[in-house]
Amino acid sequence: MDLRALAHFVAVYEKGSLSAASRSRFIAQPSLSAALKQLEGELGRQLFNRHARGVKATEAAEQLYPLAKQLLGQADAIQAMFVGSRVKEPFRLGLSKGLGVVRMSSLLKELTAARDSLELTLVPPEDACDARIITRDLLLPGEKFQLVWREQYQLAIPVNHPLSLLGRICLEDLADVAFIQRTPCEAWTLLRDQTRKAGISLDIRARIQTIEYALGLVSAGLGCALIPVHPELEQQDIRFQTLQGLELAREIGLAYRQETEIVQMLRQLLS
Repeated sequence: MDLRALAHFVAVYEKGSLSAASRSRFIAQPSLSAALKQLEGELGRQLFNRHARGVKATEAAEQLYPLAKQLLGQADAIQAMFVGSRVKEPFRLGLSKGLGVVRMSSLLKELTAARDSLELTLVPPEDACDARIITRDLLLPGEKFQLVWREQYQLAIPVNHPLSLLGRICLEDLADVAFIQRTPCEAWTLLRDQTRKAGISLDIRARIQTIEYALGLVSAGLGCALIPVHPELEQQDIRFQTLQGLELAREIGLAYRQETEIVQMLRQLLS
């Protein structure tokens, strides 16, 4: 039985959808579906019932899940037992703030799994490091950039806010709206410049740095915020809506210098 197929099954079971599982496993959805189909063929049992919102585990899946978790855990323990004595390869990775804890944890897990001997140290992106996961605007001269994610900025609005009732939101609708300013943020700078040109005044209620705190304040009803949106940010008490006439996005990727000695390692991790 293929351990990778079992790991894919566990991801689908825990995420409740093929698309979410494929993102967490960094695998194309058709490949994940094929692996599940093969596993179902080996077991002779259907594991999931598909529906519009995702999948629902069958009785067979409920029986398989704890066994699969145990088997995968034992496989990891065996691997750790025999590779623990290998010479470690130090690797310093710079991380920008506000990239999302859950997805970054998943990505870093994949990076370390791709090279067993990797000894990963996380540092701020401005510190000395072998590579950096940053937004494109922080790229330095001489660095290569491998795109990983592209995210659109949207307005995060408390569900009970009057703006949440509008079908579309324009700059003019932001006049005197309570706002949470997140800096440093290139998108915020552009929004501020556009509102000033239009003679629109924002009511700044808080100034913070991280996306997590911004969302917490939005959820508490303190005001609205301009946020780069990705699946991890879905919250029931916040509505995300595009700001009409202001197309803002950020690109996040792996930055590194071509002359570094670890280029071959980086290529393996990128693959």
